[in-house]
Amino acid sequence: MSHQTGITASEDLRNFFATSKDGSIRLMKIGIDNEELVLLDKSEPRSSWEEDYDAQVLPHLDEKQPCYIFYRMDSTDNSDQYEWIYLSWSPDFASVKHKMLFAATRATLKREFGGGQVKWEIFGTVKEDLSLSGFRKHVEAHDAPAPLTFEEEELAMIKSTEVKADIGVDTKHQTLSGVAFPIEDDALHKIMELGQGEITYVQLSVDLENEKICLEAAEDLAVSALPSRVPADHARYHLFKFKHTHEGDYLQSIIFIYSMPGYKCSVKERMLYSSCKSPVIEMVEQLGLQVDRKLEIDSGEELSEAYLYDELHPKKNIAKQAFAKPKGPAGRGPKRMTKPRAENGE
Repeated sequence: MSHQTGITASEDLRNFFATSKDGSIRLMKIGIDNEELVLLDKSEPRSSWEEDYDAQVLPHLDEKQPCYIFYRMDSTDNSDQYEWIYLSWSPDFASVKHKMLFAATRATLKREFGGGQVKWEIFGTVKEDLSLSGFRKHVEAHDAPAPLTFEEEELAMIKSTEVKADIGVDTKHQTLSGVAFPIEDDALHKIMELGQGEITYVQLSVDLENEKICLEAAEDLAVSALPSRVPADHARYHLFKFKHTHEGDYLQSIIFIYSMPGYKCSVKERMLYSSCKSPVIEMVEQLGLQVDRKLEIDSGEELSEAYLYDELHPKKNIAKQAFAKPKGPAGRGPKRMTKPRAENGE
């Protein structure tokens, strides 16, 4: 099993997982201590899961300390196992180091718990995100139809022809927004360096065989050199800090670029890059970086300075349309010529 940080569940936590899914536990709070995932607290059901929710979840959300919470619903799946909500708490006032550590360990904990029993997975930075109201909004947003890109339509078509398999603790997991592969530590560190202004460019790839996100390049790059970094035969994810001025303000905008050179890539490569895109963006944002624009391209030639600027600051058409004299009725025939009247009767 591949892990994102090397942090795994303690023996006590594994034993607790094995005995706590029979309905006797409503909530379990998990943290990281001495490079191990440990049980911090637990609570029993008092009423229905909806009535218990805010009273049990919200008091466990510390304003400066990230944590994970597994919250048991009253519903069961087809195998009569209880369904759980997996909450990831990363408050704005937590240290960058803690945010990075918890974000990189989230997928590992889900595997340790058993991803097949997780019905919903939610990430939050403020308590409203993880409240019962926030949970319901998350469900509504998930159920709402959305337009699909070509890659997403292709993925949906492929998935519709596949036979579903049981999910074990060692399998990569399908999230609500895509497939979340583990991200290598050096890639995480370079993303953090970009956020802190030490570099301006990070390139990531999907290791198709080992199913993980890898670092391909990281450097302080001028915008004029950006097109040359886009491969012509493989898909990639790019993070670029675009330094520019707009209306007198100096800005450093982070742009996420998904490059896919069409059918030069295999079906598997197109499918996995399309499916991993959203979880990668989510991971970047969990590390504290604000992605100001998301772009999809098929060639690096598109990435000019003017193109990036226009994508960040679209031009507003405020010019008023000039008055157009209406045309005369059709079928009037040729315009009649008149002879000018001579002066003095001549």
